[in-house]
Order: sequence, then structure tokens, then C-alpha cells
Amino acid sequence: MSEIFNAAYVIVAVVLLFGAAVFVHEFGHFWMARRRGLKVEGFAIGFGPKIFSWTRDGIEYSWRWIPAGGFVKLPQMITSEALEGESTEQVPPAAPLSKILVAIAGPLMNIIFGFAIAALLYFVGLPVAVNPSIIGHVEPGSDEYTKDIREGDQIVMVDGRMAKSWQEVQEITALARTNVLAVVTERSGIRATNYLTAKINDTIGLKVLELEPRDHPVVSLVEKGSPAETAGLHERDKFISFGGVPVVGQQQLVDLIRKRGGVPTQVVIERDKKTLTLAVTPRFMDTEKKIGRIGVGLTGDSTVVYRVMKPGPKPWEMIGDVWNRTISVFNALLHSKQTGVGAKDLSGPVGIIAMLAIWVNTDYRLALYFLVLLNVNLAVLNLLPVPVLDGGHVLLSIIEKIRRRPLSARIQEYATTAFAVLLISFMLYVTFFDIRRLPFFKSMFKRDVQIEETESPAENSKPPAAPAPAK
Repeated sequence: MSEIFNAAYVIVAVVLLFGAAVFVHEFGHFWMARRRGLKVEGFAIGFGPKIFSWTRDGIEYSWRWIPAGGFVKLPQMITSEALEGESTEQVPPAAPLSKILVAIAGPLMNIIFGFAIAALLYFVGLPVAVNPSIIGHVEPGSDEYTKDIREGDQIVMVDGRMAKSWQEVQEITALARTNVLAVVTERSGIRATNYLTAKINDTIGLKVLELEPRDHPVVSLVEKGSPAETAGLHERDKFISFGGVPVVGQQQLVDLIRKRGGVPTQVVIERDKKTLTLAVTPRFMDTEKKIGRIGVGLTGDSTVVYRVMKPGPKPWEMIGDVWNRTISVFNALLHSKQTGVGAKDLSGPVGIIAMLAIWVNTDYRLALYFLVLLNVNLAVLNLLPVPVLDGGHVLLSIIEKIRRRPLSARIQEYATTAFAVLLISFMLYVTFFDIRRLPFFKSMFKRDVQIEETESPAENSKPPAAPAPAK
């Protein structure tokens, strides 16, 4: 029963929080349009078919099925019929200044809303990840092993930046402009610097170091009809040893399984704090090379520890930090050849809602921090000088002001509709990769988390998140 209530809580909270970010953005447009005397025909949260709607004072208010943003229908501004539908009446043109103010009001409201949430987090505190980046199994003969990196070493710096947790190690590595990174490790108080090569991880699609946390892998998924199911493995079973070898990392376990294709193997697991011994025979994944698999999904058992820093960061510091993180992602995209970060690594509505659900399930303060990040992302993306976005309206209005006459309405409509189609296509593209990452999101949702209260100043460690989609 508690799981049902928790699921209901997460769903309701995600809908309200995501809807709030979209609502304040569109309310900014709505409020300024009314102030400037522009005609308003509709106010919508989402795109596509209506879930429900009502009309008041000649304005149709609606909630729609596609949670990728929203719109305020303003016939005096060039809009996209592909997203908002055809206008119902002809109205006189609006002044360029009015259109600029209306366009800017949406992103400005997102910044104001983000600042208000940051102010709340200053008083209630912000959970900060404090899991030390302790290295687990290091494969003998690997490049890392030959450079004298061993299990138990701690990563303290990556690419010239301090890393206080695995979370920070992964974020710095993913956004670095090179795949060869200077990594500083510490052992018994002595530090050593090595240049390590990061490789693309198939699960998340980003660069990661060939190092893993010291933990016992946990079963997150058991495939139907697999050797794991036959052996009696269950979700949340923790691997202690495999074939007599102590297991201290996911990649180590995968390597052990692959080497024992077709070989009956003893596996020791922990279930409900009790140790059990089972027998499993890895099935051949490749009969020629005799590579084995047992049909399980894996996640780490390390409890993610957050320490609540109270008071939290000052609101302007949090907004500044979020701004820097957003710009870092854009910078990584602009230098895609060096960083390996591409459009497929961004999150669309599915990914954003999934991450928001993860943070809601973890701690409401982390969900609020993610909402700050989401609002800043919405503001930045919508100010890009692209037709159909707010920045496009600003650019066209400035051109109109300089020329003292607008561009051809047909040209503006064609450009806006074309970019609307591109935007929809982009949303579908990133959503495809979001769906492929659902097992990763599921494993994060199920991870064990420990929240520790404290009364010390906040540090600069924040949960990573992908940029939000444009309106």
C-alpha cells in the first residue's frame, strides 16, 4: 500500500512541478500581452489534443496531451499554426516594443520563479552528495592498473577540477573537451596524477573513466527464461562473489560472467541481509568466443549519501551556479567533436519528467533544485534567436524596428512553421534516446539514498541534470 501512495505522490508532484515551470513562463507572456493591450486567444499547457479546456472572457484555457511546453496564442505576433492552430480573426499589428516585451516576459518569469525557489532552498537547506569517489576493482593488465591505480584509491581531481563525489567525477568527465584526462588519485595521504582515457558508456551515451565505484553490484532486472531466473536470482539481490572471486564492481562481475559461458558457477548473494549460495550457468552470448551472460540488469549497492547543508546556498549563488552548469552543457555541445556530447545526450520531455520523478522520490529539496535548473534552462533556450522561440520574436521585432516595417508575413510564417517542424522533429529525436535510457532511469529511481541533516554552509556539489527542452 505504501508503494501505491508513494507512486501517486511522485506522479502528482511531477505533474505539478513540471506544469509550474511551463505555467510561469506562459503566464509571463500572458500578463505582459494583457498589459500591452494585445489580443489573447488562448493559454495552453502542453501541445496537441486537449485533455480539457474552458473559455473565459474570450480566451480559451487548455491542458494538452504532449508535455513539451505550452503557448499563449497571440494573433498579433507571428506564431506557428503547426503548434498552436490557426488564428480565428484578423487584428491590427502590434508595435515592435510590445512584441519584444511580451517575448522577454516569459523567460524573465522563469528566472524570477527560479530565484524564488532558490530563496526557499536557502531556508530549508539543500542536500549535497558526499559519497567519496573510492575506486573499486581495477582489472590487472589494464592501462589503469599499469599506472598503479588500485582498489581503494580515491579520485580527488579530474581535468583540473576538484571532485568530491562520483557524481562530480562523472559530470566533469562527460563535459571535458578531451577524452584524455588528468586524474589525481590519493592513497594513504599521497597523491598521484595520471592521464587516463575516457570512453563512451553505451548505457548513458557519455564519456566515462574506465574506473568504477567500490561496491557490490545489485540485480535491478531479471530477464524471463534467463539463466539468472533459473538459478533463482531476484531483483535487489547483492552479488558477494562469483565463481569464488569476491565481487567489488559491476564491470568486474560482467567480465567474470563473460569468461564462464556454459560453465556451472557458484554465486554468493545477499538477500534481506542473509547470505545465500546459488548455482548459475551463463548462457553463450557468442558461441565462437564462448562469451557468457546470465540475463540480469545491474546497479550499484552503494547507498547515495546526501548531507543537507543548512542554510543552503544564497539564492544568487545558486542561480549563478545553475547558469554556469547550463552554459557548460551548451559549451560541450558547441565543441561536440572534443567532448563527444551531442543532441542525443540531451533530454526531452520523457527524460526531464523521469529525472524530476527521481529527485521527487529522493527528496523534495532535490526536486526543487532540479526545478531551478529547469527554469534557467527554459529561459536560456527560449532566448535563442530562432523563429518559434522567444528569441526569434525579439530578433524579428528588432529587424522590424530598424527597417520601420515588418518582414513579409508570409516569410515569417514559413520560417516559424519550418522551425516548429524542426523543433517537433528534434523532440522526437531526443525522446527516442530518452526511451532507450529508461532502464538507467529505473535503476536511479530504485537506488538507496540516505539523507543526513547538518547545519553547515552549503558546498558547490549539485545533482547533474540535462538541459530542458525549448518551448
